[in-house]
Amino acid sequence: MAQKFIKSQNKNSQSTAFGKYFATAVYDEKFITTEQIADFIQQQCSIKKSDIKAALDELGGAMKHFFELGQKIRLDGIGIFKVGFSSIGVTKLEDCSAATITERRILFQPETERVVVGQTTNKEGKIVQKYVVAKSLIKDVLFEETHENAMKNPSAGSGTVDEGGNSSAGSGSSAGSGTQSGGSGIIPTPTDPEDDQPA
Repeated sequence: MAQKFIKSQNKNSQSTAFGKYFATAVYDEKFITTEQIADFIQQQCSIKKSDIKAALDELGGAMKHFFELGQKIRLDGIGIFKVGFSSIGVTKLEDCSAATITERRILFQPETERVVVGQTTNKEGKIVQKYVVAKSLIKDVLFEETHENAMKNPSAGSGTVDEGGNSSAGSGSSAGSGTQSGGSGIIPTPTDPEDDQPA
């Protein structure tokens, strides 16, 4: 299995990436549920599905408890979760209070690891390793082109990209140099209001 993508063209004539094609992520319209996660984990270990599901059901409550204490949460193999928020700027110090906090969100920093990709020679003639920092959860994800999104979402084929080279369907990014990261999400999910917010 692989993460699916389509080829979409930047059609914004004001963009420095106008006319260029980008690989844009396509997601399944359905979410993977707690039940499915528990079923998968049960197949990988000796714990009963009912016990796994009970633990997963309690995870949200446990995370909320520690967020309320102002704690950051590190889940091994996954990453770090913490509370983030926006606030209104005020002129006077005494006016800055909890009442000025507007938008609350959860910030997610994925776990990373150093992956050796080769070696090189430095100025002193010593051989040193070359490496990249990879996100643990996705470093082995494969990618595969698809055309199925047109059947799931008739408007997905428009491939609109903003002047920065970003897909209008999500959070792909570009520095204007004609490179775009995947993950913009061609298929929007109406039931996920936080989809365009930091995870």
